[in-house]
Amino acid sequence: MTSFIDEQRVDYGGEPICQVLPIAPSTYHERVAKRRDPSRLSPRAQRDEAMKPEIRRVFDANFKVYGVHKVWRQMQREGLALLAAGWNG
Repeated sequence: MTSFIDEQRVDYGGEPICQVLPIAPSTYHERVAKRRDPSRLSPRAQRDEAMKPEIRRVFDANFKVYGVHKVWRQMQREGLALLAAGWNG
């Protein structure tokens, strides 16, 4: 939704678009700020961003057929710390 607002805000402005769509202007502005400055993301989101290349590597190495559980298990076998605490697959 934020990408749609970004595309249309030149013609219509961000605030009027937010009034029509189910998104608060403050939410839109916060998401844009986090996209520009990743240090504003939560620690979990920062870890997720850091793990994306490894996840993509495992997924691609297995013919792009592994689902989330198999990717997670493969990464555990490789000794990579992954995802938030409390999810044991």
